[in-house]
Amino acid sequence: MGRLGWLLALAGSALAACAAVSPEQETAGNAPALMTWTDLTSRPLPMPDRTFAYGEHPAQVADLWLPDGEGPHPVVLMIHGGCWQKAIADRTLMNHAAADLRSRGYAVWNVEYRGVDEDGGGYPGTFLDVAAAADLLGEAGADLGLKTGRIVAYGHSAGGHLAAWLAARPNLPGTSLLHDPSPLPLHGVLNVGGLADLEASEPVTLQSCLSDISASLTGPASETRPDVFADTSPARLQPAPAMQVSINGGQDRIAPPELGLAYTELVKAAGGTASYVGIGATGHVELIAPGTPAFETQVRVIGELLEE
Repeated sequence: MGRLGWLLALAGSALAACAAVSPEQETAGNAPALMTWTDLTSRPLPMPDRTFAYGEHPAQVADLWLPDGEGPHPVVLMIHGGCWQKAIADRTLMNHAAADLRSRGYAVWNVEYRGVDEDGGGYPGTFLDVAAAADLLGEAGADLGLKTGRIVAYGHSAGGHLAAWLAARPNLPGTSLLHDPSPLPLHGVLNVGGLADLEASEPVTLQSCLSDISASLTGPASETRPDVFADTSPARLQPAPAMQVSINGGQDRIAPPELGLAYTELVKAAGGTASYVGIGATGHVELIAPGTPAFETQVRVIGELLEE
C-alpha cells in the first residue's frame, strides 16, 4: 500500500475509533473507564537484550530490544515521556511497548536521557542526550544487525516532543548549542500523545508537566538567543524532512487531541508531510499499552513507515 493508501486507511480507522463512544454516552457518563498508570506498570516487566552507553552519566544509555532471527532488522527509535522529569518516568515505562514490537520482528532502540530534574538536564543537556543516543544508533546500528537507512522515531508525551525535535535537527539554527552539521536522518516520526509544540502545549497540558519546568527545558533567553523556542520547539523548525504522524486519544487530558491536530496542520502549512490519527475512548496510558486499539493502530503505522 502506498502513502496515500495508508493515509486513507488511517483516516478510516480513526473515524471508526472515534465512533466507538458517542457524545451522548460521554455526556451521560457511560464512556469506558480509562486506563491508569497502575494498569500498565503492574504488568510483569519485560527486559531488553542489551544496554549501550553514549555518555558517562547513568542516564546516558539506550536499551536494544533485538528480535529473533537473522537481521538486519527494521528499527524503531523509542523515546519515553514523563514531562521531561525523571521523578515521573524513565525509559522502563516503554518496556511493554518495546517488548511487543520486538515480538513482531522490530528492533527497538529505547533511549534514556537526563531529565530537567537531573544534573546536566534541561537545556541543552536533555536535547544533546537524545541527539547523542540517536547518533549512536546510526553509527553502531549496522554492526548490531539493524536497518539504519529507514529509522522511525516513536515518542510518547514529552517523548513525542523529543522525537519530533530529532526529525527537525537539520533545521536547527547554526548558532544554536544544539546544532549538528550531520544529524541522523529519520524516515518517520510517531508523535504519540505528544507535546511537540511547546508554546501551544503549555497552557493546555498539566501545569506540573510543562509550565512549572518550561524555563529549565527551554533555557534562558539572551541577546544572542532571544527566542528560546527557536531551537527547542519542533513547531519552530518545520518543515522537517520526515513524515510525521500525530496520534491522540480522544479523552487524553495530558495531550488533548487539539494539540495533535494543530501540530499536523502547522507542519503541512510549512510544507512538510504530516497526518493525524484520533482514537476515541482512549486516554494517555492506552497509547503505550500493548493490547489496546490505540497501540494496534500505532503498530500499523510503524509497519507502513518501515516497509514503505
